[in-house]
Amino acid sequence: MNQYGTAIDWSMIQNVAETDAREGMELLTWKMTFTVTLLGILPSVVLGYSKVQYPPIKGHLAQILGSVLASLVLAGVLLFLLYKGLASPLREHRELRFLLTPTNYIQAVNGYFKRKWASPVVVSPLGTDANKGVLWAKSSRRTVTVIIVGETARSMNFSLNGYSRQTNPLLANQQGLLNFTQVQSCGTATAVSVPCVFSALGRHQYSSAKAQGQEGLLDVFKHAGFDVRWRDNNSGCKGVCDRIQFEDLSKPAPGDPLCNTEECYDEKLLRDLPELIRSATKDLVIVLHQKGSHGPAYSKRYPKEFAKFAPVCETSELAKCSTESIVAAYDNTILYTDFIISKAISILEQSNTEDGVDTALMYFSDHGESLGEKNMYLHGAPYVISPDEQRHVPLMLWLSDSFQTRFRIDTRCLAARRDQEFSHDNVFHSALGMLAINTAVYNPKLDIFNACKHEQ
Repeated sequence: MNQYGTAIDWSMIQNVAETDAREGMELLTWKMTFTVTLLGILPSVVLGYSKVQYPPIKGHLAQILGSVLASLVLAGVLLFLLYKGLASPLREHRELRFLLTPTNYIQAVNGYFKRKWASPVVVSPLGTDANKGVLWAKSSRRTVTVIIVGETARSMNFSLNGYSRQTNPLLANQQGLLNFTQVQSCGTATAVSVPCVFSALGRHQYSSAKAQGQEGLLDVFKHAGFDVRWRDNNSGCKGVCDRIQFEDLSKPAPGDPLCNTEECYDEKLLRDLPELIRSATKDLVIVLHQKGSHGPAYSKRYPKEFAKFAPVCETSELAKCSTESIVAAYDNTILYTDFIISKAISILEQSNTEDGVDTALMYFSDHGESLGEKNMYLHGAPYVISPDEQRHVPLMLWLSDSFQTRFRIDTRCLAARRDQEFSHDNVFHSALGMLAINTAVYNPKLDIFNACKHEQ
């Protein structure tokens, strides 16, 4: 809380429970060790060796009750005197409870376990009626759709969205790229946003229990006859890929040029992708889950050749770094993501030309990031108090010419919608609409493509 401006709610406890050792280790610094030792361990040791002389039980109980009563009276007097000034903030900003220690983490832990242990999870089927629409009957060519799930990429640091630094030099020259500038995330942490964006619930109806108890977008693709795969360079898929083929690419191997000693770079997600596409016998949906821009150790997220912006913060103790060096390291992660997306598109272009496959790519980030604005860092703030930096995310589309023709998609119409307001709620239905999948769970009102399809 002191270092990163973090507020503690049940979803933050979920982040603690569902992260992995590599992510967690980045937050364990010498400053934290010193603080816990000085303010926690040493006082506990002193107290442990102290000889406490307790009074007789009756006198001790009376003393305790007297202290409690005096505290309540004092609190009541202060509340009466200050109520005029406190009433409005306490009524309008109930989120302040997330900042009050120790009740915040006690309530948060209780809230997390209530949700986790509420009842045994029984997964209900979703979209079992899904089938490929009439447009599929007019072509025998296979399709490959790549969905890149970005990590901690905030829209405002993409030069495609007007950022002053050139963080998207490759995508800026990418023919046919569609970039949407006003997109809001479902949550501010991976454990919320990823299950939410792949569900049919939408942000306002989303809960962890509901998402765990219902199939999602990838299951609907399976029902429609697609081969669906998840390739991961993060801390897992948060239950989204439980019923499809999963490949963990995050573990570094000795001598692997796409890894350092601690983790692997996102380019590893693209390894063998052309061969995977070429050998597939069915229509294919591939999800690539990035490590992306996950903090606080931004400088570990990209190879050295992408360290374009400097000076760079090279420690997890952000308080030791200037704002400029923190932002520079973060911008280098966006520059590397630009390369990853561009290379993925090149692979799909090649498959389209050489293998006769109709290809498409969708990219979106799970949430954004605070880089010191309003004295907040990282992400995971309760949504009700989260700043725009943690919610405003990028969304991009690329469609091969044959894909556009096959599914009658008017890209000029889509380009005209680039500045309209969208959110993660649109992803589920837009993915189905893009691939012309018929199902009762599809909502055309939330499909970005629906208004931009030719009649014939």
